[in-house]
Amino acid sequence: MALSSSVSLSNSSLANESIRISPIFFSSSSSSVQFPTKPTSQNLSNKPLTRQCSSKRSTKTKVSFFPAFLTKSKDAKTLKLELLEAIQSLDRGADATPEDQQRIDQLTCKLEAVNRTKEPLKSDLLNGKWELIYTTSKSILQTQRPKFLRSRVNYQAINADTLRAQNMETGPFFNQVTADLTPVNSRKVAVKFDYFKIGGLIPVKAPDSARGSLEITYLDEDLRVSRGDKGNLFILKMVDRSYRIPN
Repeated sequence: MALSSSVSLSNSSLANESIRISPIFFSSSSSSVQFPTKPTSQNLSNKPLTRQCSSKRSTKTKVSFFPAFLTKSKDAKTLKLELLEAIQSLDRGADATPEDQQRIDQLTCKLEAVNRTKEPLKSDLLNGKWELIYTTSKSILQTQRPKFLRSRVNYQAINADTLRAQNMETGPFFNQVTADLTPVNSRKVAVKFDYFKIGGLIPVKAPDSARGSLEITYLDEDLRVSRGDKGNLFILKMVDRSYRIPN
């Protein structure tokens, strides 16, 4: 879930966008923990988030049937390998140029088109601890800071059975944020952050305005793609299927 909150999952951007560490990622300006903006009724509609990829796919289909046929012929495994190879050298997106971002988005759209988990919120594949490996969220990447002050790794945990999410960042600050999730449909959730933990120890109650939404657009055993309400992309890999969010 994009739950954005980059605690930096996003201040929420895994929240401001979703599990921003957004997605269900959460982000924040002072730590990686970030407060998402309150979602509008449009953000919480049952309709999928509007993305350029659908128009790109339809444009290709109109121009030429052959390229579209080739795209559909690729299976998820091949598309995943292409996507992972493309993001490998981009430092989770911090080193991505606009051209890199466009290419990653195009590859991601192709992968989303072959997603077999049509109702991710009902799937056990969603549960566990995920590591953010790519995002377009500047608040989560903290590119405005010197590298030695940026979070080195961002995680997002989701427990679908309890509708809870948690964004975590490693050193140097070790901030965290937890959130309640409310399903909007079988692939999208509204996110309400409840507590931030500064340094992973000091609890701070989140303001009522700390809200966002997250749509899960691809999910399998080891990879998750989410789109946040601010338009950011989050790509995560599974690292601990057994992880449970503390009460």
